[in-house]
Amino acid sequence: MEPPISKEPTPPSRRTLPFAGWWPAVVGALFGIGLRLVYSGAPNGLYAAMDGSFIYFTPMVVGATTVYFAERRGRRTVGNHVAAAALANVLFVAGTMAILIEGLICAIVILPLFVILGVFGALLMSGVCRITHWPGPMVSTLVLLPVLLGGVESGTALPDSRESVERTAVVSAPPAVVWRELLNTSGIRADEVEHAWLYRIGVPMPLDGQLVAGAAHPTRRVHMGKNVYFDEVIQEQRPEEWIRWTYRFYPDSFPPYAFDEHVLIGGRYFDVLDTSYRLAPTAAGTAVTMTLRYRVSTRFNWYALPVSRWLLADLVDSNLNYYRQRSERAATD
Repeated sequence: MEPPISKEPTPPSRRTLPFAGWWPAVVGALFGIGLRLVYSGAPNGLYAAMDGSFIYFTPMVVGATTVYFAERRGRRTVGNHVAAAALANVLFVAGTMAILIEGLICAIVILPLFVILGVFGALLMSGVCRITHWPGPMVSTLVLLPVLLGGVESGTALPDSRESVERTAVVSAPPAVVWRELLNTSGIRADEVEHAWLYRIGVPMPLDGQLVAGAAHPTRRVHMGKNVYFDEVIQEQRPEEWIRWTYRFYPDSFPPYAFDEHVLIGGRYFDVLDTSYRLAPTAAGTAVTMTLRYRVSTRFNWYALPVSRWLLADLVDSNLNYYRQRSERAATD
């Protein structure tokens, strides 16, 4: 039986991190990494890392165990616990990357949520320590919850949310020039697109997009960094006015090192459905409207949808800016 936490604790530490006994944050992070190893199953099997039981409870376990071990050594301030829980979750995510079970894109996207949930777990455990003085059962319960819930969650269907983002840019070039750039573009330089946040956090940058000669159906082949490639199959078009394409992926379209499996296009959790461009002549040149439709299917869509919407809207803005620059340059050549 664990000895109770003293009802007369040492005076709260007023130091911020790093504090003496910083090791509780490491212990909390190790608990998180251990649960991540448990949740290393296939996306559609038992114990998948995108399960709600892992996403919601694991960062809470990290925060709670950090507080538990810190309080075993001496009473600390709430602010100290908050900072320690945030650090522990950062170390947890960094640790999963270090042992190559998580990728950069997923880590950056999920870290803010993990920090918030970790702080909640820390505050919960801090209250338990002060009220009951017997926090051990609470820690055991939190650790067991994701393990127990993960065994039953895989049998339920994922939510399926479909949304779109639309942006318009005015290009100082006639529709004919813009149309040519949309269909065939090559030699894309990093400085033309790298400001988009998706590319900053690890999505391979585009290299070119060219019409496929002799294809049975009008098709545009896209190449990206890290040997990524796929086809954009043109479903509708009115030259110099409107075009819409869907996407065709192949078994080798995304090499294993190119994308995190949890954000793979066309995968279980995310897909880009189609993209369209509408061109309208204006006094200044051409108004180009890009619409991108996509799907998000996670057990935390309340978080994933706003993040996806922001990242994809930023990507659409980047694409329009690229085509604006290329078209305006071509119009003056």
